[in-house]
Amino acid sequence: MRRRDFIALFAGAATWPLAARAQPAALPVVGFLRSEPLTAQSELVREFRAGLKEAGYVEGENVTVEYQSAEGQIEKLPGLVADMIRRPVAVIVGNIAPTQAAKAATTTVPIVFVVGDDPVALGLVPSLNRPEGNVTGLFFLSAVVSSKRMELLRELVPQKKTIGVVLDPATNGGRERADIQATGQDFIFLDASTDAAFDAAFATFAERGVGAVLVGSGAFTLTHRKHISALAERYRLPTSYSSRQSVIDGGLISYGASIGDAYHLAGGYAARLLKGTKPADLPVIQSTKLELVLNLKTAKALGLEVPAKILALADEVVE
Repeated sequence: MRRRDFIALFAGAATWPLAARAQPAALPVVGFLRSEPLTAQSELVREFRAGLKEAGYVEGENVTVEYQSAEGQIEKLPGLVADMIRRPVAVIVGNIAPTQAAKAATTTVPIVFVVGDDPVALGLVPSLNRPEGNVTGLFFLSAVVSSKRMELLRELVPQKKTIGVVLDPATNGGRERADIQATGQDFIFLDASTDAAFDAAFATFAERGVGAVLVGSGAFTLTHRKHISALAERYRLPTSYSSRQSVIDGGLISYGASIGDAYHLAGGYAARLLKGTKPADLPVIQSTKLELVLNLKTAKALGLEVPAKILALADEVVE
């Protein structure tokens, strides 16, 4: 070998470790998984990102977030979870069904849930203070405020006797039904978990002359809120919802937990797991922020006079 070639080869070899060290390290990946379409979840995504950022993680700079949805087809979740684990992701964040799928698939990848019911009753963790294993998260009791929602709806339509209640049996239907039945008033209960079923429910309510409707909580009703609000408008039925987003999109009134606040907190929990904290060392916490939102434009279209008490209590009024 000529001396000049040897020097060139040696010089190139000497730079290999430096070149390797100069390659940017791969960013940790958070898998954000929802059972329903993400197109209607912009607020939840925004709050989750804000929670990550407050804890020092900025998407695209020092963390990657992979957003996936089963698009309402729960049977797709095991495959989506398997893909995330193969990638691999450092943390999985999801609502009830994605968390159940992830918990069944892995005992090592940390999981953060955001659910609207008691996670111990759901079987996600054995204890709130000591979650054990690889699962922890946040919960908001969306179902147990249904009696207060009914009270507010009664104040808006005091002359109406029968109230229609439509619940998604796949989420918090049982708990909400019990909470509402405990008020001891006159209700017509119907179950619905598809757009067609909601169409049929509102048609039935109109035929049976109900005075107002209470829509149950859950991922489906949140995602399909525009369709449900359109049904309420078509049949001119004052309707109560559990989520603020439903009222922003044309619904009459909502009272319930702030799901956005819960996802903000989930961003912080995901960040702590990225920094090395074990899920078992993070107690499950409850998001306690409740909000009352009223749409005055919708109330006016329905010919309703909103009591001063409700206006005074409202956290947000859409005009």
